Amino acid sequence: MTSTQEGGRLLQWLHRKAGAPDGACDPGAYDPDAVMQVLRFAGRFFGPGHYFDLDVRGMEHVPETPVMVVSNHSGGTSIPDVWGFAFAWYQRFGTARPIHPMAHEIILSTRVTARFFGRIGVLRAGRGVAKEVLTHWRRDLLVMPGGDVDTWRPYRDRYRVQFGGRTGYARTAISAGVPIVPVANAGAHETLFVLTDGRELARRIRLRELTRANVFPIALSLPWGLSIGPWPHLPIPARLRYRFGRPIVPPTVAPGEEPSDHVVLEVDAAVRASVQALLDDLRREAEETAAWRKAS
Repeated sequence: MTSTQEGGRLLQWLHRKAGAPDGACDPGAYDPDAVMQVLRFAGRFFGPGHYFDLDVRGMEHVPETPVMVVSNHSGGTSIPDVWGFAFAWYQRFGTARPIHPMAHEIILSTRVTARFFGRIGVLRAGRGVAKEVLTHWRRDLLVMPGGDVDTWRPYRDRYRVQFGGRTGYARTAISAGVPIVPVANAGAHETLFVLTDGRELARRIRLRELTRANVFPIALSLPWGLSIGPWPHLPIPARLRYRFGRPIVPPTVAPGEEPSDHVVLEVDAAVRASVQALLDDLRREAEETAAWRKAS
């Protein structure tokens, strides 16, 4: 989670022209009926034998609410990994246990998108609203700390966690006193082929100053063929696999006290190690399946 005030001059200009979006910043905007409508539509695409086959294991590790779910991010701007996760979550827990995904402000930059995503629980990333969800609303939170760096990592790195040094999520979980549930996902990176994340190009064109983005990827995807930039794509069918790890309980701090940088880094290291171990398991499963098919 990063501050929405750092960079983003293009977004600020758009908001001055069209008005700042008034949604996706209030957990109270969550509408279970809106979620049910989306789930009914998503049910045509997600599940066994569907366009996106789901393989979800370990959800029994999720303790009682509130928890912070921390996952790697995959699949580019179309975020099939988030849609698959949300579908699996509500299939398991129902809309009475909402989870609020934290999102980059660029997908919430218009009133229409902000209102739509706000009603299904998506919130603009920020430590203040994240802590409010966990402590005041006592609801679950989904954080993908790697953001654009992780979701646009090259295909060759699809089984490697890239949080980009972002640790705000760990500080928030410690301050809120909630357990962290590590989750690894794989498969969404099979819906396109990322050649390079284009970090150097993004730096040269000062993309962060304009949109708070750190990458300008080059990928092979539908319908574009070769695409340059973080364009949404039409995902090809894929098996989306999720593995939930055992919760990590951060050390407690006194009310109102900020955790030390040392403690934050320790929690972050533990979470990254857990997510990476789960990703390693997913990689081995894929290799074993490929070897079995080759031998049969």
